[in-house]
Amino acid sequence: FFPQVDSANAGRVLASDAAVFLKKSGLTDLVLGKIWDLADTDGKGILNKQEFFVALRLVACAQNGLDVSLSSLNLPVPPPRFTDTSSPLLLSGTASSDVPWAVKLEDKAKYDAIFDSLNPVNGFLSGDKVKPVLLNSKLPVDILGRVWELSDIDRDGMLDRDEFAVAMFLVYCALEKEPVPMSLPAALVPPSKRKPISVPGAMPLIPSSTSTKESHQSLPPVGILAAKTPLTQ
Repeated sequence: FFPQVDSANAGRVLASDAAVFLKKSGLTDLVLGKIWDLADTDGKGILNKQEFFVALRLVACAQNGLDVSLSSLNLPVPPPRFTDTSSPLLLSGTASSDVPWAVKLEDKAKYDAIFDSLNPVNGFLSGDKVKPVLLNSKLPVDILGRVWELSDIDRDGMLDRDEFAVAMFLVYCALEKEPVPMSLPAALVPPSKRKPISVPGAMPLIPSSTSTKESHQSLPPVGILAAKTPLTQ
């Protein structure tokens, strides 16, 4: 990966070049900003090879649902994935369509039954209908907010049958004490969503115009603070 970003063979990577490359990981700008801050220890806006390796390692941690922190650096994780044809570890739209969906058939049948019991309208459930189901899990609100963000793949404020299955899958994972990933892994993107949407999904999760505090804590569809923040699309 390093020679791809250090094309001039200078032994260092500029912030602008690194940003373009790291965006191909499919992680949110918020997470990538945190990764950069940890890798660029003295804030000089340049990474040497060792610091760039730290950034790659943290990308891999985030893609596998681990904390983005220096304490995660020694944990065993597979190499990071980038959506780039010249990348040694290709994860492009074509390759991902062959990945089997992580939601098993028997689980999907259970999730479908819950979906139907919530009276979907035209095949969709609004945030208001999904919210009680999510809250019923007793998981922390920030986790539920991330579950919603990851499962509302087409960002329309509603869940269809497949998106609801993703939400339920993530909730059950969290209940089993498995971390909820920062970006949706390729294997969790429903086959019905794989063609029009780039696989790591969720870019940008947080519009640049919204402050991160607002978008994370108000959790529009699932929000406990819904009374204070108008639910705009």
